[in-house]
Amino acid sequence: MFRFFSLTLMLSAAILGGAWALSDSTQFAAAATSAAGVRDTESASFGLCKSGGGPNCVVDGDTLWYRGSKIRIADIDTPETHQPQCAAEATRGAAATRRLHQLVNAGPFTLQSIGRDEDRYGRKLRILTRGGESLGAMLVAEGLARYYEGGRRSWC
Repeated sequence: MFRFFSLTLMLSAAILGGAWALSDSTQFAAAATSAAGVRDTESASFGLCKSGGGPNCVVDGDTLWYRGSKIRIADIDTPETHQPQCAAEATRGAAATRRLHQLVNAGPFTLQSIGRDEDRYGRKLRILTRGGESLGAMLVAEGLARYYEGGRRSWC
């Protein structure tokens, strides 16, 4: 009897565990479909502004010109390339600039508005995404940026 009860309990756990795993994978599949369903429509050929990049160019790791508007990527902060405070900041800022240049040239993206349209310098505040994923978050994951928390913080 005890053996039968143990077997029944194990079988029930396996069935429930399988249903839970199926439910979990269904959620992940739905999330992937949702992210894949995002249609990115913005694109251009971006140069580097320092090298005469034209109307669509990357200024630094968190700023670019796109279709006549200067855009500040709102969800991140990258090291300064204009008047860096130390050599390490200059090096990492240059790497962030190169990587953003690669990312925006890799294919269509979306510009998402945030609660505020512009910053105090007149730059449009936007989050850039591709396939539902923030390009800024990619820079953070690669160690080239940090999430923006307001104000200036040292990179040195």
